[in-house]
Amino acid sequence: MNGDTAAQTPTGTDHTAQGGVGVPVLTDQPSPAVPGPREPGPEQPGPDRPGPPRPAWLRGLVRHGYTPAPAVPLAERLVPPMPDGPGVTPDRVAPSPLLLRLGIALPDRLWSWLCRWAGWLGPLAVALFGGLLRFTGLGQPHAIIFDETYYAKDAYALWHGGYEISWPEGANEQIMTPGAAVPYQAVASYVVHPPVGKWIIGAGEQLFGMNPFGWRFSVALLGTLSILMVARIARRLFRSTLLGCVAGLLLAVDGLHFVLSRAALLDLIVMFWILAAFGFLLLDRDRTRARIAERLGGVADPALAGRLNLGWRPYRIAAGVCVGLTCATKWSGLYVAAAFGVLTVLWDVGARRLAGAGRPHLATLVRDVVPAFVSVVVVSVVVYITSWWGWFASSNAPGKGGWGRDWAVGRDGATWIPEGLRALWHYHSTVYEFHTHLSDPHTYQSNPWSWLVLGRPVSFFYESPKQGQSGCTASECAREVLGIGTPLLWWAGVVALVYCLWRWAARRDWRAGAVLCGLAAGYLPWFAYQQRTIFLFYAVAFVPFLVLAVTMMVGALIGPPGASRDRRVIGSAAAGLLVLLIMWNFLFFYPLYTGQAIPMEDWRRRMWFTSWI
Repeated sequence: MNGDTAAQTPTGTDHTAQGGVGVPVLTDQPSPAVPGPREPGPEQPGPDRPGPPRPAWLRGLVRHGYTPAPAVPLAERLVPPMPDGPGVTPDRVAPSPLLLRLGIALPDRLWSWLCRWAGWLGPLAVALFGGLLRFTGLGQPHAIIFDETYYAKDAYALWHGGYEISWPEGANEQIMTPGAAVPYQAVASYVVHPPVGKWIIGAGEQLFGMNPFGWRFSVALLGTLSILMVARIARRLFRSTLLGCVAGLLLAVDGLHFVLSRAALLDLIVMFWILAAFGFLLLDRDRTRARIAERLGGVADPALAGRLNLGWRPYRIAAGVCVGLTCATKWSGLYVAAAFGVLTVLWDVGARRLAGAGRPHLATLVRDVVPAFVSVVVVSVVVYITSWWGWFASSNAPGKGGWGRDWAVGRDGATWIPEGLRALWHYHSTVYEFHTHLSDPHTYQSNPWSWLVLGRPVSFFYESPKQGQSGCTASECAREVLGIGTPLLWWAGVVALVYCLWRWAARRDWRAGAVLCGLAAGYLPWFAYQQRTIFLFYAVAFVPFLVLAVTMMVGALIGPPGASRDRRVIGSAAAGLLVLLIMWNFLFFYPLYTGQAIPMEDWRRRMWFTSWI
């Protein structure tokens, strides 16, 4: 997943000073050998020696118009500069020619401030747009939809007793009755998902009550924050504020992300922690490479690069905390821990190789693997066990605490292990059996092979009101909340994934490898459980990485800053058209995402395939 073994991608600066925006150069620059600290290397031009002769095939390309990429300093290859911000954007930025042509003249100080903070203002604006979409009518449908029947009530029980309970018959109807008391009873229930996601859902219930808006509030908030996160992540990944905003906008108008942001289910929370972990690893990558560049002083040093201690890495520890919270929401986070642990180690290998280490794999094995294991795996285990504190704090008297809390009391075994941990281990063994053997048929189950093309979406809510009911203005209407991604975005994503595979395999682009790693961690493990009852909405865990892949393809469509004007105009028009079509597609399906009453004929027009019904 690391492309540092060959060419290193250049900066791709946004040309804010000229009033426009650029995109990252998506072709790799050559990564010439860097001389040692005392004298030029044998293949490197020195002060009194010319550069090495170009091979015949390269001279032929030059005669036909090819321009070799210039050498990039080691520090920039380790950490390409960000496109804008304090310390990057000059104090005074020239007015934008585009705005001037439109007759808009902003004061110099205001324009310079906007350019300096564009890296935050743009993503925040996109997140605000996505948040307005998600919070508008959040309490509708005013009903317990799909698996909210489990998680909304489990969340309430956790906040009131520390463990999940069994609810009496008719509890849903009583909860939805205005003014009725919540029928809480302290009888433990067997549940198969860890508690963190339910604690988060319950926080909204504590703030706004045991009602649809209350139990959806926290999930909608995380959905909105994830838009901001993906915009900032894409900006750092591609070194372009424009592409960062494009990524945030695409996530804001993805139907599956939108629907899961407005439902009290666990999968959007899983996605949030995966994305947060990925973002922290990106920050750790840049911070660590900046430290290496500082220690090297701008020149490769094989001896120093091999023995360099990369020091305290708080962002990687933060990533481990997020991985632990992922696992403590759903067990699918285990695969994320493995994938991200390998990813950060490979990034370290690439950094040491670029710094000049002769045996970067060995140096990484000796100096980086153990700290990475502790930061990602050990930290996540500690976070996971801690997340069960409510269950641990409950009574271990028979029938008085959480389910299985009393299992180890008076039971022979490894008595040197605390009885609470032994009981938790037993609990987890039963949960593992449940997950691996869950095969009850369900109307909306689907095979992961069909997920990327949206073969079988999930209906979270459906009713057929007649004229005059629930806002129906036709003789017959349909109200549905359909868990399906925005089709054009996902189908473009399939093409974008092929492009990323090519970028990673043929061009050794580390960014494409990082995107593919995140997607693989959330997607590929489900192929091992094809006999299990699984659903399309599990795929929301990798939607941000699908969006990042499409964003990378959009950057390729626009073209590098050095391309001809015609190439940029045509590419920008094609990229803009793609984004506009995706937004139109989201608006077309918007009634099906929000449960609006529409005429049955309009509903049928949106059922593009019989498998969507």
